[in-house]
Amino acid sequence: MSSMSEPRVAAAGTRGVFQRFFHSEASGSILLLLATAVALAWANSPWADLYQRMLHVKLGFTLGSWTFSMSAAHWVNDGLMALFFFVVGLEIKRELLVGQLSTVRTALLPVAAAAGGLVVPALIYSSLNFGGPGERGWGIPMATDIAFALGVLALVGPRVPIGLKIFLTALAIADDLGAVLVIAVFYTERVNVTWLGVALGSLALLYLATRLSVRRYGAYFILASGVWVGMLGSGIHATVAGILVALTVPVRAGIEPGTFLSTLRGKLGKLERGTLTRESMMRDAEQMEAIEELGIATLDFLPNGFAIERYLHPVTAYFVLPVFALFNAGIRLDGRIQGILLQPVSLGIALGLFFGKQLGITLTSWIAVKTGQAELPPGVTLGQLYGVSILGGIGFTMSIFVGGLAFPEGPLLSAAKLGILAASTVSGVIGFAVLKLILARTPSPQA
Repeated sequence: MSSMSEPRVAAAGTRGVFQRFFHSEASGSILLLLATAVALAWANSPWADLYQRMLHVKLGFTLGSWTFSMSAAHWVNDGLMALFFFVVGLEIKRELLVGQLSTVRTALLPVAAAAGGLVVPALIYSSLNFGGPGERGWGIPMATDIAFALGVLALVGPRVPIGLKIFLTALAIADDLGAVLVIAVFYTERVNVTWLGVALGSLALLYLATRLSVRRYGAYFILASGVWVGMLGSGIHATVAGILVALTVPVRAGIEPGTFLSTLRGKLGKLERGTLTRESMMRDAEQMEAIEELGIATLDFLPNGFAIERYLHPVTAYFVLPVFALFNAGIRLDGRIQGILLQPVSLGIALGLFFGKQLGITLTSWIAVKTGQAELPPGVTLGQLYGVSILGGIGFTMSIFVGGLAFPEGPLLSAAKLGILAASTVSGVIGFAVLKLILARTPSPQA
């Protein structure tokens, strides 16, 4: 009897974790949209100069004779976004070790879809910008914004199969991994070996601390800061530090379930044999020792990666990403929207995100399924996958981030941002309509 119930409990637990993640991303996308609207309105209002001053105000600190300062926009893009990429790194590691990307069979479909969704948009963009001033922006239409994509999927309603939600999440995470590799390899011009050594040395010490289960959490913060500062000084974008630090965080339990349960039974038995009160536990050394050992065993059994990811998701969804949008989505339009959208940079991004994502994701998914290399998730059809591929064209956060790496502040970056906003809006609206239509013709998924 227990052997049959355990898989059900595990499945329910997995679904519960996913549902919390999904709703956090979905509701956070509303705040992200509001921040974008505020940035656009502010940048095109009579108070536009105040917006620009906010972006460029210097913030920093001094230690003795050493002073470190950056503009507010750089603190957001290099600092806060490192926290976002840390959470992305935790997601990637979890998926690779225990999630949808942990086996070849389950990983093949979302990885193939992500690969198609990375390559085809880049090719479309490059075909319009090869040899021109915007050539460097080929990585911009490769990214998918998981927050917005899941937010739109949530609006479609309860008819969305859980398998389709999980596929989109796995696709976006595989897509993020590809985008991180592109940032690290292709958007790093010169590397300062000394500072890179500081980053890698701090990373090695951080890994050692996690393996030794060091319980002084301040040490982790100092070492993680060392990785970030080293990356910042090395010339590799500082947000890559977030990914690297995440890879050192364990995502599995630190002790075996049998050891945990044995400790639990032993210590609870000791407490139950006596009289346990709030006062007695303060007087009785044995009771306090048993309680402390219960706490330590629970902390060791709870996977650190899971706990950190769970607590930081609301921070990134409700604070980091909206602040990033506020600082990066303020495009000065001056009534030239049509002219800007027809420029090669913005046109390449818009076509790459909207058409390239659809073609790349759908084609590679179809090939993987028809050749028998992969299977569709339960209750999911190729038509539904096509609807999701349109949502893949919502680049927004990641695309704007890559745009800031590809181009300096100026006309090219403004054109890139406008192309991203246009393609993301169209992809969201049309993706919603297509999925609504397709799902209306399919049976409602079982709970």
